Amino acid sequence: MSNDHSPTTLVLVRHGESNVTVNRVIGGHRTCSGLSDLGRRQADRLRERLATTRELAADVLISSSFPRALETAEAIAPAFGDLTIEVDPGFGEHDPGPEIDGMTFEGYVERFGTPDWSDPHVEVFPGGETIAAFHARVGAALSATIEAHRGTSIVIACHGGVIDASFRHLLRTASTGSFELHTLNTSLTEFTSAPSGEWRLKRYNDVAHLHGLPAETPRTTPTS
Repeated sequence: MSNDHSPTTLVLVRHGESNVTVNRVIGGHRTCSGLSDLGRRQADRLRERLATTRELAADVLISSSFPRALETAEAIAPAFGDLTIEVDPGFGEHDPGPEIDGMTFEGYVERFGTPDWSDPHVEVFPGGETIAAFHARVGAALSATIEAHRGTSIVIACHGGVIDASFRHLLRTASTGSFELHTLNTSLTEFTSAPSGEWRLKRYNDVAHLHGLPAETPRTTPTS
């Protein structure tokens, strides 16, 4: 139940390792094929951790519409009881557009060159979202979600780019540059609201549950 006088907790969970990352493919919502075998093991480990430690409560469990995020949300949902997963496409990864979606990383670089992400208004993906449009979408989804669930604990299964955009939105930093995040698969990123209305970063890239698992595929991609 929402309580406007209680702090709001926002936990962002990056999905487990995806097939598109393993196959070095730009996987937008059209071509995402879900989690790799390792990705499913990572998500299972996170569920086991959360079920054992009870370190997180969740009043709301949200997922982007991408299969890799949905699979992750479905894997961890039992740790939160009987919550229904709410799907919000606003938390989907940067949309590369229909022409680029499914293209290999190598093919993209051969055709378009190494992308320059310094200008948020440049269409790095022809026919896809600019960084500015992507951040505006994620920011709108965040604002609507926080307003609807103020004073509760919100858990969102999403993407590395979404977590980057959320940092910049909540902490009011530059839309590009200033810092670079390398968000790990099934990591926990947690923010809490302050009485002043500002947001506090409580933790980032918490992957203690992955100890002993093989290393994930490096994310050396042309995406943001």
